[in-house]
Amino acid sequence: MGFARTYSVALVGLHGHIVDVEADVSQGLPGFVLLGLPDTALNESKERVRSAAKNSGISLTQHRLTINLTPATLPKRGSGFDLAMVIAALQAERNLNPSGDCVFLGELGLDGSLRSVPGILPAVKAAADAGHSRVVVPHANVAEASLIPGIQVAGFRCLAEVFSAFGASTENLKYPPAPVESVTPNPSAHTAVLADMSDVAGQQQGRFALEIAAAGGHHILLQGPPGSGKTMLAERLPTILPLLDDEAAMEVTAIQSLCSSDASLSELVRIPPFEAPHHSASAPAILGGGSGIPRPGCVSKAHRGVLFLDEAPEFKRTVLDSLRQPLESGEIVLDRAAASAIYPARFQLVLAANPCPCGMNVGTGADCTCTPRERRSYFSRLSGPLLDRIDLNLMVPKVSSAELASQERGESSRSIRERIITARAAQVERLSPYGLRVNAETNGKILRGPLRLNSTLVQGLNRAVDRGTLTARGYDRVLRTAWTLSDLDGTTSPQQEHLDVALFLRQQGGGHQGL
Repeated sequence: MGFARTYSVALVGLHGHIVDVEADVSQGLPGFVLLGLPDTALNESKERVRSAAKNSGISLTQHRLTINLTPATLPKRGSGFDLAMVIAALQAERNLNPSGDCVFLGELGLDGSLRSVPGILPAVKAAADAGHSRVVVPHANVAEASLIPGIQVAGFRCLAEVFSAFGASTENLKYPPAPVESVTPNPSAHTAVLADMSDVAGQQQGRFALEIAAAGGHHILLQGPPGSGKTMLAERLPTILPLLDDEAAMEVTAIQSLCSSDASLSELVRIPPFEAPHHSASAPAILGGGSGIPRPGCVSKAHRGVLFLDEAPEFKRTVLDSLRQPLESGEIVLDRAAASAIYPARFQLVLAANPCPCGMNVGTGADCTCTPRERRSYFSRLSGPLLDRIDLNLMVPKVSSAELASQERGESSRSIRERIITARAAQVERLSPYGLRVNAETNGKILRGPLRLNSTLVQGLNRAVDRGTLTARGYDRVLRTAWTLSDLDGTTSPQQEHLDVALFLRQQGGGHQGL
């Protein structure tokens, strides 16, 4: 009879909480009691733990075994507590040496194998932040866990190896057969053609607007007939974005770690993510949700990257309007009965829309078969408050046959990205005292305070506000775009032409949206 304690981590959103895994062996009828708000997957761990220990050579006690996961009020989910539970149970019987402050993370197979679990990166970070010096993870998760500095990581393939490392007699240990690692060739690995801005035929204005959006982190709406290149432009936006810095890369990698159940990360994700959900996606799929502890949605998966909504008016209006809060705050708060989770959601929104349901309302509109009512109903799904948060409103015309047949290739993504890196460096230098990275994150207090422009420069904006064609939010967003144009041109502050271009790009196509 005895008592032992090990440690594991429970994730609520990206925030990890250290969980004390307490094991008590006492007199009484054989039984396994699990306490501490476990979910279904965690309740099933009782059978996994028993079978894995037996098949590894050390059976659990035949007495009453009680395992308590504290704090008891914190919801726990998933199979990542399996390893900590079996170690605590065997330590309580004095079959293993004490493990001190070591944190255990991993799922057990019935044969005693250790299987990878999602969320290793934020879990190990939580352990390091709490002052723990060692962590034990499945071998498949070692590379990902090692991305967190200042903590000793040990990886094992099976439970018998863990038993041996903590003082168990090696005579009776049983090792599962080594898994057969098969490498499936990817036929498209060598034939895939990387997207590049040079692939875009014509669309000089679209390329220019995309460069502005990438340089300042601005949201953009692309309107045009089918086949004009809206999707092509949007898909190439990530190719001109700079690589993520250490802080942003850690955030993006943590989200991918939490969402990836079958892949282990070996390095920080430096490429900005790109999410393009189908227009039939539900609000929980876009924002995040689910029963128990909410899971991240597309807005969080696109953090520090691009969220592309193709055929935006086909999305449910409730889904589109739910984007308004994360667009302003840069995070999404998901409240559920079991727990409340906060995920980062600072993304660039790219909307693409046809001019009407049939897509032919261009030029004279002679080929359009839509009624005025159908057109109004189509665009009414893009609410005014949502469109007011869009910085750039671009009309994408049809590409001419001459542009399609031209052998001249446009500027490459690499050369465009170099200009964007230079522009962002200027933004960092200017905005770092306020804790900001890009112009799109600045607020009215900064724009009308330390970055206030000469009154003569903003006369046109003031007139637009007085006429009602520009809102107060739109006023600030035009200023943000003007600062980005200034950074691209290498000037110290926006000039009149920068403000004029910024206002034009905001109000272009405003006849459909009422901007």
